[in-house]
Amino acid sequence: MWDLVVIGAGPAGASAALGALAVDPTLSVLMLDRHDFPRDKACGDGIAPHVFDLLAEVGVTGIVDDWTPVRRFALTRGEVGVDRDMARPNWVVPRTVFDQRLADAAQAAGADLIRRRIRGIQLAKRSITVDGDLEARFVVGADGAHSVVRRDLGVKAGPVALAIRGYAPTPPGRAASQVVAYGPGRQPSYAWSFDRGDGWSNVGYGEQLTTGRPTRADLLANLEALLPGATDGGKSWWGHHLPLSTWFWHPQPGPVMLAGDAAGLINPMTGEGIYYAVATGLLAGRAVAEALHKDSTDAGTSYRRQTNRLLGKHLRHTALTAQLTRSGRILDAGIRAAAADQAIFDDLVELGLADGLITRRLLRALVSS
Repeated sequence: MWDLVVIGAGPAGASAALGALAVDPTLSVLMLDRHDFPRDKACGDGIAPHVFDLLAEVGVTGIVDDWTPVRRFALTRGEVGVDRDMARPNWVVPRTVFDQRLADAAQAAGADLIRRRIRGIQLAKRSITVDGDLEARFVVGADGAHSVVRRDLGVKAGPVALAIRGYAPTPPGRAASQVVAYGPGRQPSYAWSFDRGDGWSNVGYGEQLTTGRPTRADLLANLEALLPGATDGGKSWWGHHLPLSTWFWHPQPGPVMLAGDAAGLINPMTGEGIYYAVATGLLAGRAVAEALHKDSTDAGTSYRRQTNRLLGKHLRHTALTAQLTRSGRILDAGIRAAAADQAIFDDLVELGLADGLITRRLLRALVSS
């Protein structure tokens, strides 16, 4: 009988283990992942500094110190654009590196990691059975966009975006920058080029799925149209789904929680998900440790309260912003406002990459524009 079984050992899963063990290092925690580490993961690889603030709270520091921080951020839509320094730098670190180091940190804290593909869970009165032979008092589902745990809980997925990611040599004009170019049509749809600082950039294109399904050739053509030359010398192309967050997110009570992509937590403005993954993973792990201390079978209620305190208002604001920016006029107004005012630019970065809100000055700028 494990105190906690975490299904998925990416940022959300490793953070769940870290969160639980930071509260009580004596807990038995098992992480299960269908891949051996290191393993690749389709993603933009951008990591906001807020992620490292959260990890420092559980004693994890310095895991990307050997990578180059990126301070410049450029956002364009046709002829409208802004190119400024961010208040705090981001990092662009391949998931083969970041996820491995975070999983190593969880194991150093006391968690076990086993390669295993999970087929399902079954809930009993005082325990959960994983795949028929693993028993746990609590389970955190951190198994990504196509979560088995979410399916077995009967939680429906929300809107989904489709993106393609690759790695290509960094052209001089996009060096030392994170560049996002919005498409001319339906939103959200944008191309990106994020310089890793080692001569290569993470490049890609994504859009929300509505009717139909774009092909790989369609996605690559859109990337090249928005960022000419971005596909030159590209390799490791990988398509992936992004379950987008909506107006409300209400974790269920009980012994099973969802975190990160499995919970449908991808910023609908930007496609960012690592901050949500680490934040919700840590909170789920802490909720488990607290429930075990009380000899309770319900960690979900505490988890819901804590995540709502951290993300509830933010998720409503990102959902509203995603709706507003479906209008090209409003999107252009926001970009122009950010180009004219560093503080508004900083507000947009916080809203898109971490837990920021629609500030009064941002709203005033949009209305006046």
